[in-house]
Amino acid sequence: MDSNNTGDPQLNENTLDPSVIAELPNGCQILSTKTHGLSFFAKTACINVKLSNGATQSFFVKILSHELGKNMVYAEFESMQEIHKTQPEFVPKPIAWGSYQNAPNTHFFMSEYRDMIKDKMPDPQPFAACLSKLHQNSTSPNGKFGFHTTTYSGNLPQMVEWEDSWEVFFSKSLRLALELELNTKGPNAEVDSFLPALFDKVIPRLLRPLERNGRYVKPSLVHGDLWYANSGVDIHTGQPLVFDACCFYAHHEYEFGQWMPACNRFGDDYLEAYRSYVPKSAPEEDYDGRLDLYKLRFNTHVSALFPQDRQLREQMVGDIRDLVNRYGSG
Repeated sequence: MDSNNTGDPQLNENTLDPSVIAELPNGCQILSTKTHGLSFFAKTACINVKLSNGATQSFFVKILSHELGKNMVYAEFESMQEIHKTQPEFVPKPIAWGSYQNAPNTHFFMSEYRDMIKDKMPDPQPFAACLSKLHQNSTSPNGKFGFHTTTYSGNLPQMVEWEDSWEVFFSKSLRLALELELNTKGPNAEVDSFLPALFDKVIPRLLRPLERNGRYVKPSLVHGDLWYANSGVDIHTGQPLVFDACCFYAHHEYEFGQWMPACNRFGDDYLEAYRSYVPKSAPEEDYDGRLDLYKLRFNTHVSALFPQDRQLREQMVGDIRDLVNRYGSG
């Protein structure tokens, strides 16, 4: 299941790499290291230590290999750092990223470990409160849409080059996702026939009004891959948490595209809770169409991630067809 699995057995306390040990608290004693959680693209583990004052503390570590793995752990660290700056209680604190001393082709991401309630969705109201604060209180460093380093949803890159216009940024982002999908699954005549209308009519119809007639889209920091499996509830505090971020600065409603697919567990109650803090962007009548457009971006990227799943392509093509039929006439 893990195409980037290192195959490296160094996940026990006796052989933990010195580069990882160096990021643990000074003077601590490693009590145990055990596999923890599931990942499609990495090994994940929990390191338990005894601090010099006798207290215990735990750390989460994710391990990948090759140059792609190095880029991915760096991007995750930068993403989690960016969220932590704005909304520190919403994410496990990122601690470090780096490469193994004894295996330079193996790379790691480390954060604090937060024990979460299994199979429990966060309550809509507190979750929406945290998410809306992240979106509203974050500030793009240059006032543009994008991110300072390429981020990865799964093991595939996202377009994050800085752009002044949200319409331009989103168009480039969707073009890259489509390129990845078509490279993975091969050409599709129906998709090709729809692309001119999608980019020349649908996207301008739905996104251009956001930035016209005195309207302005604030570049908000988004998690970037906020499906239910990347959220949780702290077992000790009840605090909602998110993790596995692949951030960039975007229109905040982009985040909800991930909530539209059928497999999603963030239902209407979460959207309603969010809107109690942040209203729909104007023009409000385009809200549903914008979310369907953002859903297409996520479904396209997911189809590229799983080459053998033909249903994901069918979903993507259906999304394009629907958008063109609704908004592609001019």
